[in-house]
Amino acid sequence: MSKAQSSTLPIEHDVQPTLDARRSRPLRVAIFGFGTVGSSVARILVESKPPELELTHIYNRGVARKRADWTPASVVWSEDAGAVLASDADVIVELAGGLDPAGSWVRSALEAGKSVVTANKKLIAYHGVDLERLAAAKGGHIKYGAAVAGGIPVIPGLEQGMAGDRIERVEGILNGTCNYILSKMQQGTEYAAALADAQAKGYAEADPTEDVGGFDARAKLAILMRLALRVQVDPEGIVPKPITAVTAVDFSYARDLGCTIRQIARAEQVNGQLAATVGPMLVAERSPLAWSQGTENMVIASGHYGGDVVFSGHGAGGHPTAVAVVSDLLALAHGSRRVEIPSAPAHVGAEFEVPHYIRFLVADKPGIVAAITSALAREQINIRAIVQKAGYPQNALPFVVTVEPCKSSALRRALAEVRAMDCMLVEPLDLQILE
Repeated sequence: MSKAQSSTLPIEHDVQPTLDARRSRPLRVAIFGFGTVGSSVARILVESKPPELELTHIYNRGVARKRADWTPASVVWSEDAGAVLASDADVIVELAGGLDPAGSWVRSALEAGKSVVTANKKLIAYHGVDLERLAAAKGGHIKYGAAVAGGIPVIPGLEQGMAGDRIERVEGILNGTCNYILSKMQQGTEYAAALADAQAKGYAEADPTEDVGGFDARAKLAILMRLALRVQVDPEGIVPKPITAVTAVDFSYARDLGCTIRQIARAEQVNGQLAATVGPMLVAERSPLAWSQGTENMVIASGHYGGDVVFSGHGAGGHPTAVAVVSDLLALAHGSRRVEIPSAPAHVGAEFEVPHYIRFLVADKPGIVAAITSALAREQINIRAIVQKAGYPQNALPFVVTVEPCKSSALRRALAEVRAMDCMLVEPLDLQILE
């Protein structure tokens, strides 16, 4: 990356003079979005009564059905976003999510010199750099400690606790919905039943694509890459793989290999190039990533000097995420400063060279293994093991091939040849093995 490309983002400077002057009174807080997280933020502010903060406004559509009798009578409930933005609130807490209209609210608040606290990972992943510059130019601040891993202080940890290190790799479990589904599948539940259970418990949306397709984790990974690896990437440059093709039989085979399966987001610099991916992977049972159960999140940041640092805890849910939001509000009230982190535009172009797990489902006949072996050999890919469990019918036989470290592009070419075989009943499932 050229020096001309590099930029130092004013993540946060000294709190502006107007905020300094406000320390004689509480910061006035307006919440946009009174859903699971928004109501939890309000609950903490009302019950804990931090003297530095005062809840003054709540914006939501259909406030008549949202209005809570436990909020102070002084709180203004409104369906008029413009009126709340034009109010005397010092800080806008944006918890509606998505790019619009949330993005326009955040920009309007920053343009007016207000500060913003948000948990909106998509907005920060796609527009965080521009929003930080806008905040600095207008004398406000934007904080987003709740945007990645909910209540786990990953972002403050990277910005401050690890600012003195050179982080070379970041990887982790960033989506509680997928972790819950895969944890249930580890116990023998099939995907459809595990998803239905997650939806019944409120962990998964009616349309779970954002989570199970890897798009939610991709946005969070893009944010972590800027803070940890100091690179600004377009999230669209990270191609996610869904967890939908994983079956209970894959967990059975993974167990035989001393592994389990988790949705992993990972990024690192590889020979001066940037590699990043999101998808289900085999992780060794001895790995901390295998210990994360249910809706828990985990992030491992690997520093050149300090080694691995593990952040773990409840990454989803109203209360844990609300704790991160209120912590950001208190930081603003106390005039905290964050480390200015230099970052530069970068392109995801490198490939991970790791072992792979490939599961086939075939109508058995002679010559299948020989054909697969030949296709792999033509791409210079070495087989590590072939595993086949007994007890499955010949007309729907699952078996697994694991291969030595190779580039995903080479494996894709080999599998394109294999999938054309008339014995293949479904698309071969290719999972990286995280060692």
